[in-house]
Amino acid sequence: MRGPDAVATAQAVREGTSDAHTVTEQAIARIEKLDPGLGAVIHTRFEAARAEVAAGLPDGPLRGVPMLVKDLGTEVAGLPAAGGSRLFAEVIPRRDSELVARYRRAGAVVLGTTNTPELGLNASTEPVLTGPTRNPWSTAHSPGGSSGGSAAAVAAGMVPVAHASDGGGSIRIPAAACGLFGLKPSRGRVSPAPRPTTLSGLVSGHHALTMTVRDSALLLDVAAGPLPGDAYAAPTPSAPFAELVGREPGRLRIGLFTALPDGPEVHPDCEEAVRAAGLLCERLGHEVTRTTARYRPDDVARTSAVLMGADLVAQIDARLDRLGRPLADDDTEPFTRVVYDLYRALPAPDVSRALRRAQEIGWEVGAAFDRFDVLLCPTLARPTPLLGTLDTTVPESIYRHASVYSAFTSVHNVTGMPAMSVPLDRDRAGLPVGVQFAAPLGGEGVLLALAAQLEREAPWGAPPAP
Repeated sequence: MRGPDAVATAQAVREGTSDAHTVTEQAIARIEKLDPGLGAVIHTRFEAARAEVAAGLPDGPLRGVPMLVKDLGTEVAGLPAAGGSRLFAEVIPRRDSELVARYRRAGAVVLGTTNTPELGLNASTEPVLTGPTRNPWSTAHSPGGSSGGSAAAVAAGMVPVAHASDGGGSIRIPAAACGLFGLKPSRGRVSPAPRPTTLSGLVSGHHALTMTVRDSALLLDVAAGPLPGDAYAAPTPSAPFAELVGREPGRLRIGLFTALPDGPEVHPDCEEAVRAAGLLCERLGHEVTRTTARYRPDDVARTSAVLMGADLVAQIDARLDRLGRPLADDDTEPFTRVVYDLYRALPAPDVSRALRRAQEIGWEVGAAFDRFDVLLCPTLARPTPLLGTLDTTVPESIYRHASVYSAFTSVHNVTGMPAMSVPLDRDRAGLPVGVQFAAPLGGEGVLLALAAQLEREAPWGAPPAP
């Protein structure tokens, strides 16, 4: 049975109507009961978490809230940091990433890490190393990726919130697949420390997957803020996000589109979800206007692929240098090896061209915000896929399908703009369908206020009990 959200949990612990020990034990019991059928959680630290609760947690805004951390780009001391890859399976960090440290200082109880596709290179979570994660709405279907483990854990009710990251849609895609709220913050909103912000730092960011909008706002307050020396820093919000989420958004100018120039064909269920969301926004008093997208998804994909591919090569080469050996055939999945070999031969000027093109795309997309406060479009062009549709052991499968599932999301990584998936609809099979809203850099407050308004008007539910 699903427990209360993080805000309610922290309030109950603070007021004494519950306690951190009870909440922790309940979450552990849910994980032990539910995860064997889903494969969302790959490493646990239950005894360490119990010891931390017994010793006394920091008196912060997340005191007593159980959570999980995605095993990619963010490290939990003492747990493997494999990123879904056999090449990194023996990496055991000695200290927490800055983001995890912030969660802990706020009083959160970290119970373990969640499954992810190898090095985040898939819109579905089915790595060879740990096996697939299954969608709680239908275990034959994908939970999305690359934060699919976190999404499945929250959707199933194991924990109220889980860390996630987004390099091409990896928060928003699983949010849409699992019926969750997923916000990708502005570039530089959350520090990546201690991992250096390399080229992938331009397009990837960390935050969370949640059932409620207010939980997302609370976690963003805990996570946000640069460290001295960070390469990027988002504009400072006018107030804490937990306060902004409670404000009325006012009458927003919303630009709506359901297709992309030379993009994939959008499934009728996904298109209808956007139209219905537009009508809901109109009923709430917003001005909704049909518009056209200002980017081509193949252009965005090429640009993002160069930046992410060059960073992948640097990451793998650094690991091989530490191991003192060349890359072996069984170190990575076939698709990862294809990407590595391709971008290892990339000329340096191509990286510079991609950086320049990323800025140009930002200006082109950003021009829409002269007319609109928010843009509305599908999160996914297709309903949630079956497991096996995106198969990294068959690279041709990934090349054939992957761009379909990131066509509407990746642009906001390249531009650095905040974007959110809101679970406002279902497809004809009864699975969740998300719609995506985007705002200019620093516009998380507007998105959160709008999402809270939509949540009040059209609340979304959890999947059926297993």
